Amino acid sequence: MSEVRHPVIRTPDQRIRVFVSSTLRELADERRAARTAIERMKLAPVMFELGARPHPPRELYRSYLEQSDVFVGIYWESYGWIAPDEDVSGLEDEYNLAPRGMPKLIYIKASTHREERLTALLARVRDDDTAAYFTFETADELQDRLADDLATLFAERFDQSRPRANGADADDPGVPAATRLPEPTTPTIGREHDITAVRALLAQGTDRVITLAGPGGIGKSRLAVEAARAAADLFPDGIYFVALEAVLDVDLLLPTIAAAVGIRDSGEAGLLERLAAALDRRRVLIVLDNFEQIVEAAPVLVQLFSIVPMASFLVTSRIVLRIRGERVYEVEPLTTPPGEMPASLNRATRSSAVALFVSRAQAIKQGFDVTAENAADVADICRRLGGLPLAIELAAARIRLLTPAGIAERLGQSLPLLTAAARDIPERHRTMRAAIDWSVSLLPDLERDLLEDLGVFATRFSLDAVEALGAGRSWDGQALEALSALVDGSLVKQSEVDGRVSFSLLALVREYALARLKERGEADRMRSAHADYFAGFVGRLAPQLRGRGQADAVMELEVELPNIRAAVRHLIYTDRLDHAADAAWGLLIYWWLSGSFAEVRLWMQELLGKQQPIAAHTRAAATFFVLWGELWQHPSDQMVAGLGECVRLFTESGDEEAAAMAMAGRATARMQFPDLDVAAAVGELSTAVATLHELGNTWGEAIAEVSLGRISWATGQIDEALAHFDRATEIARAGQDLFTVVVAGVLRSRLDFLRGEVATAEDEFGELLRLSTRLHYEEGMAYGLEGMCAVAAIRGDSWRAGALAAAAARIRQRIGVFDVEAFMVHPIPLAALRERDPEGLAAGERAGADLSLGEAVALALPEDQDAVREPLAKQ
Repeated sequence: MSEVRHPVIRTPDQRIRVFVSSTLRELADERRAARTAIERMKLAPVMFELGARPHPPRELYRSYLEQSDVFVGIYWESYGWIAPDEDVSGLEDEYNLAPRGMPKLIYIKASTHREERLTALLARVRDDDTAAYFTFETADELQDRLADDLATLFAERFDQSRPRANGADADDPGVPAATRLPEPTTPTIGREHDITAVRALLAQGTDRVITLAGPGGIGKSRLAVEAARAAADLFPDGIYFVALEAVLDVDLLLPTIAAAVGIRDSGEAGLLERLAAALDRRRVLIVLDNFEQIVEAAPVLVQLFSIVPMASFLVTSRIVLRIRGERVYEVEPLTTPPGEMPASLNRATRSSAVALFVSRAQAIKQGFDVTAENAADVADICRRLGGLPLAIELAAARIRLLTPAGIAERLGQSLPLLTAAARDIPERHRTMRAAIDWSVSLLPDLERDLLEDLGVFATRFSLDAVEALGAGRSWDGQALEALSALVDGSLVKQSEVDGRVSFSLLALVREYALARLKERGEADRMRSAHADYFAGFVGRLAPQLRGRGQADAVMELEVELPNIRAAVRHLIYTDRLDHAADAAWGLLIYWWLSGSFAEVRLWMQELLGKQQPIAAHTRAAATFFVLWGELWQHPSDQMVAGLGECVRLFTESGDEEAAAMAMAGRATARMQFPDLDVAAAVGELSTAVATLHELGNTWGEAIAEVSLGRISWATGQIDEALAHFDRATEIARAGQDLFTVVVAGVLRSRLDFLRGEVATAEDEFGELLRLSTRLHYEEGMAYGLEGMCAVAAIRGDSWRAGALAAAAARIRQRIGVFDVEAFMVHPIPLAALRERDPEGLAAGERAGADLSLGEAVALALPEDQDAVREPLAKQ
C-alpha cells in the first residue's frame, strides 16, 4: 500500500494509539484478540465498548481518530446499525473519517452471508491504496496476524522517522517532548481571547503562579489545557499536567506533582529536594487542575516555586489561593446574544455561547442549526444559563428528545425555582447547580439513581466496577444501558485510558451526585460497597505483581489508584482498620515499583492515629510503612528497633512471609549507618532469603539477595557480591520479574566494569538498557547510558562518551535521581578522558544535551535496531 504521511515514531512520553473499528456483538472474541495483540506490542488500543447507542458519538470517535496513529478495521457479516438521520452505519462512518494518510490495516473474517452494504464497503477498501487488507478465520489467527503486521508497520516507520540527510530533525522542535496534556474530545469554542491573554501572562514571566479562577462548570480546566498548548514554545523543557481532582490530602500535593514529573518516591530522599534537582534550570510549566480541593496546601506551592525559579505554575481553582507570586485571571462565561435579540443565523456573528450550543447539539443531531424558527429559543437558553459552558452542554444534550422551544420552556419553569432555593451562594454557582439539577430531573428514575450512585467513584471508573456495585440497586442488571444514556446526556464522560475504556464524572457533577446520595441517606452504604469492591480488586491483582503480569498489573493499579485511595480512606474512616492495612500491605510491591510510598505512609499514619484496637498484623504493616520513609533520610537506632517490633508482630500474627520482609527492611535500615553492623545486617538478610525462598516469594528473595550483594561489595568481597547479584538475577528471571532483573543488573554490570571486564560489562549495560527501555524505566535507562558512556570513555571515544554522559545527565535531572557515588562507574574514566581530549568530549556533551531519549538509546546501541525501536515505539 502507498503511504501519504510518515509519522514520527514516539518516545516513551507518548503511546502509539491504534483505533479499532468493528461491530461489537458479532465480533466480541475478535475484539478481545485485537486488544491482546495491540497491548502485546505495548501500544494503546482505542476501542469503544458501549456499542451502538441511539445516537452514535460521532464527535467523540472523530476526535479519537484524529489522535490515533493506525486504523484497524475488523469486518465479518454485519454492516452495523444506521442511526436516525444518518446515511451510513457507524462502521462505515469511522472508515470515512479516518485521515487518508493514516495507515489502515483491514481484517476480513471469512463468510458466505455478508450484508450487501458491507460487501460494498469492502469493495471500496480493496480500491483504497492507503489500506492493506487480509482475511482470517479465527480470533487466534487474527491476534497473531495483527501483532505481526503492527511490528512490520512500525519497523517501516522507524526507518522513515530517522533524521533527514541534511540533519534536520524529523520531530517538531516547537513541541516539548515532555508535554502531557489531556486531549479534548470536543472543539474549544469562544476562548480565543482568554487563551491569548493567559499565554501573554505566561510569556511575561513576572508571575510565578497564574490562577484561573471561577465557579465550577465555567471551563477553567479546558482553558488551562488550551492555554498551555498555545504556550508550548515558551517552555522548551516540558509541560506537565497534574490532576488534583481526587487528591484531598494537602500532604499529597508534592507526591502528586513528583509523580507527574516522573519522580519515583522510594523514600531515599525528600521529595522537595528531588523536585528541586529535577526542575533546576529547566523552563517548565506545571498545570495544577482543581486546586480548590487542597487550597490549604498553597504555602507548599510557594515553597516549591521558591527553589525552582525557572518553573511556572498555571492553576485552576474555584478559590483564589492568596499567596505571594499569584496573578489571578478571572474566567468569565461565554458571550450570549445581547439584550432580547435572537441568536444570529450567521455563523460568523454568533455569540460564543450559541456557537457552543450548536456544536454540541450537532454532535447528537446531525444537521441541527440556528434557524429563523428556533433562534429566539436558542438565545433564551444561553442567556438563562448565563453563558456557562457546562450548563449549555447539558442543555444541548437534550436536543435528542426536545426542541429548542421545549428546552427553553422547561428551563423557564424550573431554573428560577432552583436558583432561588440557594440564595446563600453566588449567582453563577446557583445557575450551574440549577442547570445540573434540571438536567438530572429529566432522567428516568433508574438513570437518576445510577448517576447519584456513581458519585462514590473517584475520577475514572470501569463498567465492571459499576456493575459490581449494582447489587440491590434499582439499576442492577441494567448498568450498561443506563450508563449509555448518561453518556448521551453529557452527564458521564467516556474515554480511553491506557488502552482501556473508562468513564468519569466532571468534578461538579460528582459533587452533585454525592450530595444527592447523602440526602437520601445512601452515601455510607454505597461507599462501603465501593470500598469492598476495591479491596477485593487489590486482593485479586496483588499476586500478579510477582510474575509475568507485573507490568499489566501496575498499569491497572495506576488507573485505579484514586479509587483505591478513596476505598482505603473510607475503611479507615469507618474503623475497618484491619481491612485497610491488609489492602496496603498487599500492594507492597506496587508501592516499591511505582515509587508511591508517600501516599501509603499518610494512610498508615492516619490509621495508627485512630487509637483503636487493631490486630498485631495491622499494627506491624502500618508501622512498617511509616518507618520505611524515615529510615532512608533519618536512620536511627529507633528505626532499627521499630522494624524489629514489626518482625515480632508479624511473627505473632503467623505471617512468616511478612516477618521476613520486615527483617530484610531492618537490615536495610542498618545499611544506612556509616558504621554498618555487617554481621547483624548479613544475618538478618540471610534469614530473610532462606524464609522467602521456602515460602516461594521470589520477589522478596531476589531483592534481599541484591542487598546482600551491596554489603559484600561495600566490604570488598567482590566475588561474593557477584554471586549474590547472579543469584538475584536468576531468581527474578525465573519469576519473570524483569524490574528486579534490572535492579540486580545495574549493580552487576557496574561491578564487572570496575573489575576490568569491559567487554562483559558492555554486554550487561546493553541488556540493562534494553530491559529498562522495554519497561519504560527511565532511571534504569540513565544507568545503562552511563555504563555505555564509561565503556566509550575507556576506549577513547570522546564524542560518544560525552554525548551519552549528557543524555544520561538530562534523564537524571528530569526525574530527580540520586545515587550512591561509590557505586557509579563513569565519572572517573570520563574525567581522565577530559584531560586527554577536552574539545572532543565537550563537543559530544553539547550534542548529547539535545538528544531525545530514543536518539540516545540509538547512539548507545547502534547495532541493535530492535532495541532502538523499543523506546521510540512503545509509548
